[in-house]
Amino acid sequence: MLRLFDNATYDFLRIRRYAYIASATVAVIGLATLAIRGLNESIEFTGGALIQVHATDSTITIGNVRSALDRGGIGSAELSTFGTGQDFLIRARLSLSAGAQADADSTARAVSTALAASLGADHFEVQRVEAIGPRVGRELRTKALMAIVLSFGVTLLYLTFRFEWRFAVAAIFATMHDIVLTVAFISLMNLEITLVVIAAVLTIVGYSLNDTIIVFDRVRENLHKYKRANIYEILNQSVNETLPRTVLTAGTTLAATLSLLIFAGEVIRGFAWVMAFGLVTGTFSSIYMASPVLLWIERKWPGEDIRGTRALAKPSQRQPASASARGD
Repeated sequence: MLRLFDNATYDFLRIRRYAYIASATVAVIGLATLAIRGLNESIEFTGGALIQVHATDSTITIGNVRSALDRGGIGSAELSTFGTGQDFLIRARLSLSAGAQADADSTARAVSTALAASLGADHFEVQRVEAIGPRVGRELRTKALMAIVLSFGVTLLYLTFRFEWRFAVAAIFATMHDIVLTVAFISLMNLEITLVVIAAVLTIVGYSLNDTIIVFDRVRENLHKYKRANIYEILNQSVNETLPRTVLTAGTTLAATLSLLIFAGEVIRGFAWVMAFGLVTGTFSSIYMASPVLLWIERKWPGEDIRGTRALAKPSQRQPASASARGD
């Protein structure tokens, strides 16, 4: 049976400074773009109009409706189907210059004009028009931030209890790295911030923490197993031992995400972009951020383990374990 990266012996920590430079470059460029043009928020955050349209012609598809809206200058609208497939929900952004309901009515008229010009006025009917305020978006921001802070707090307590506080700080740093780079990526791609994009960011947080904890669990095992090896060797060996699982998990998940990116519609595309990038940066941080930060902490504040004291956090010429002791 083929096993990718089985018995790998890469010295990941040796090139950690290049990883820092690459991450810092993406973060600086992305955050600078964010500061210049801000986030492209959807109507859940800015307010908008919800228009329910029923197509009386069974040949009309969601692609026809989207093309009609694009030709009518309403290309930023969100579009979805429900029911029999002939009912469409159109969410278009409001200016709120004349009041939410008044602007919702004017947006509905613009949608009707665009559809009539392309599809014919007798082929559809507007059944419902509602104004959506930005309140939901504000609540979502608050709850998303609370979810991230809560996940950091639980991670800190869990890793401190099961390992020690040094592991917890390194894991939280790696996760914060993923969030910052993902926000930078969203800004660079000018992706619209929707509910599904926020869901993707929260999913990335969980994925990154899970991957980092798996590596750290192997570090803990190897600290007990190889009492004479120093922390540099232990970290490198642990990353190599978990590398087959890391690559397999990330690769299969990324394949499914790329399928969504290529074949799914516009509604899910933002989610797919963010997930694809998050899978890459989450795997990257588990290898090149979490372990190097733990190494740095151990050098600054060396702790005690079952051997009484930490071995020097410097690489030696010998390997801490034989290839036969390695697994996934």
